[in-house]
Amino acid sequence: MIRILSTDGIESSAAKALTDLGFELVQQFYGENELPARTAEFDVIVVRSATKIRKPVIDAAAAAGRLKLIIRGGVGIDNIDADYAKEKGIEVRNTPNASSASVAELVIGHMFSLARFIYDANVTMREGKWEKKRYEGIELCGKTLGLIGMGRIGRCVAKLAGAIGMSVIYTNRTGPMPENEPFVYAPLEQLLAKSDFISLHTPKTDSKIITAERIAMMKDGVFFINTARAALVDTQALLKALDSGKIAGAALDVFDEEPLKDAAIYKHPRISMTPHIGASTLEAQQRIGENIVSIISERFKS
Repeated sequence: MIRILSTDGIESSAAKALTDLGFELVQQFYGENELPARTAEFDVIVVRSATKIRKPVIDAAAAAGRLKLIIRGGVGIDNIDADYAKEKGIEVRNTPNASSASVAELVIGHMFSLARFIYDANVTMREGKWEKKRYEGIELCGKTLGLIGMGRIGRCVAKLAGAIGMSVIYTNRTGPMPENEPFVYAPLEQLLAKSDFISLHTPKTDSKIITAERIAMMKDGVFFINTARAALVDTQALLKALDSGKIAGAALDVFDEEPLKDAAIYKHPRISMTPHIGASTLEAQQRIGENIVSIISERFKS
């Protein structure tokens, strides 16, 4: 029998579908010290963002010879040494389409929160304060949104922002693409200089994209959103820009250390935060589960 290990949980209907198809599913989290030894027991490992599949795990799996497939339930596979796994004959898959709409909606939600002080006003009202004059915000309609990265999520964000009445410009590694029309391509430096809001949507790279030098290129009073990867941003440069007002507000769903422990971030009055919930919607989890079932059933169909 094909045995599947789900280390970070799996949507209930997907779990049922897998067992109904005759697979044995084990839902159990193993730490990095214990996981290598467990690879000999499974044909498939399904992870989310909490579990890291690094070289020691892959080496143990390759030596045991049983593990054939690693699935990341989500878009990025930064938590898996994917190329190394492939070298060892272990297939790596993800579910890139499943959570795009959910992440995009979170981006727009954060933009509204920043523009209209929704979080701040909620907190102060619960303290019995009525600070109406303090919370004069701005409208999103008519503003320019710059998207750094224009993949599936970026395109979803662009469509939602366009419907609000924002102008959308984007930059990416491949230059202007016909499928991204009617949104306008701009080199990174131009995007930084023109955008009222900037949202990051790129895979992990070897160098940071948002640095002190690039922050200096931005408009004064820009808003910044990161639901992609914390490693793409120089956090100290971001905090300094928030302190000075160069960046009027930031929205973060990803952090260098998760769970977040950096008080400079979670106590900052100009940061809107969520605990890495970009894909945490009922609909996205159902789609992720369906994709996982499809990948496994296709790979091991009799």
